[in-house]
Amino acid sequence: MVYTMSKPKTGYQAGVKDYRLTYYMPDYVPRDTDILAAFRVTPQPGVPAEEAAAAVAAESSTGTWTTVWTDNLTDLDRYKGRCYDIEPVPGATDGQFIAYIAYPLDLFEEGSITNLLTSLVGNVFGFKALTALRLEDVRFPLALVKTYPGPPHGIVVERDKINKYGRPLLGCTIKPKLGLSAKNYGRAVYECLRGGLDFTKDDENINSQPFMRWRDRFLFVQSAIEKAQAETGEIKGHYLNVTAGTCEEMMERAEFAKELGSPIIMHDYLTGGFTANTTLSKWCRRNGMLLHIHRAMHAVIDRQKNHGIHFRVLAKCLRLSGGDHIHTGTVVGKLEGDQASTLGFVDLLREDHVERDPSRGIYFTQDYASMGGVMAVASGGIHVWHMPALVDIFGDDSVLQFGGGTLGHPWGNAPGATANRVALEACLEARNSGRDLKREGGDILREACRWSPELAVACELWKEIKFEYATVDTL
Repeated sequence: MVYTMSKPKTGYQAGVKDYRLTYYMPDYVPRDTDILAAFRVTPQPGVPAEEAAAAVAAESSTGTWTTVWTDNLTDLDRYKGRCYDIEPVPGATDGQFIAYIAYPLDLFEEGSITNLLTSLVGNVFGFKALTALRLEDVRFPLALVKTYPGPPHGIVVERDKINKYGRPLLGCTIKPKLGLSAKNYGRAVYECLRGGLDFTKDDENINSQPFMRWRDRFLFVQSAIEKAQAETGEIKGHYLNVTAGTCEEMMERAEFAKELGSPIIMHDYLTGGFTANTTLSKWCRRNGMLLHIHRAMHAVIDRQKNHGIHFRVLAKCLRLSGGDHIHTGTVVGKLEGDQASTLGFVDLLREDHVERDPSRGIYFTQDYASMGGVMAVASGGIHVWHMPALVDIFGDDSVLQFGGGTLGHPWGNAPGATANRVALEACLEARNSGRDLKREGGDILREACRWSPELAVACELWKEIKFEYATVDTL
């Protein structure tokens, strides 16, 4: 179908009908094998919605700014992307609309998130005809999903490996994140683990700096893990960050962590790149290592409401590329996060089948064909008073990670960890007894304070600490 303009063009070839409007096909019915994308488009003043949407579909598939004779050497009807629907954004005053685009399966290399993102968002975001552009969601067809490795292990296998069931896992980011020597870093890890946490972790920018080279850190941390395990009788772990300047160095660090007996390693999947992440994920599956994923740099990409890539897309890409945990924000902590939207992409990380639900920002029904689930990691500015809300929001298949909310305890790291563990177990007992955590959370914690001095001190210290700011990226 060729769309005919009703007024002169204001875009690339003024006064001439843009051939790219053949990429706007409102009668097209997407196929089960198509990759579907929802773009939030903000066109420049005077650019019709149909023209802007068609240009996005063309540029991210087989089109360019003019007709080319080599179009006659291929079957464009087979390979081109098609904008099949345009939906105005309610309340928008700048002409924003959602463009739904279907891409044929053959445009994408199997098992490569790198290729998929290069195709979908590699060039179109710089169009002069657009004020802004955001990729809101992507539907991966089953035919493509089955070509990806997925998580190295997934939620069920992880619980079996670490022998922890029926509750969220407790974690902690060691603070200060930069500046500690390897030995002092190991001391902090030991105190947190013996106090009751399941995991501790390197922060995103702990790699191999002059004050603490990676090999020294790995050795002292593994010693701390083994000592804490011996004292508590529980399986413990620390997310050793293997992110490095080259893939070869990354793999060397991963191999050393395995030699030491560490159960889990960590990767910064956005700054490290999807090629490196998929390589590491496949190695973790072969070698029985859990893989924790940090999302460093995500807000550069996803925070602005009208431009970039929504985190739900980055979360889906991570599940396909491979990871057993990924940070998702906390809703109640110091980091950005709308509750409905956060729960939407948490389901996309954990569930096998998720139905379309615009109220949670889910534009497409997504089936993962029995691919393993990813643990949601709530981390960033949380403390014991947040525990009832965190358990209520994230449920059992999550990691609740307190950095300052552990190491900031006046009595030290171990009492801080104990306070978190007591708060968690009190909330779980109350929830399992039928109490409403949202309504009774404060009372539940105050009751637990009577028999836990560590929790009582933590509750007194942080009783006034809140992060109540308006959400930037609302649905």
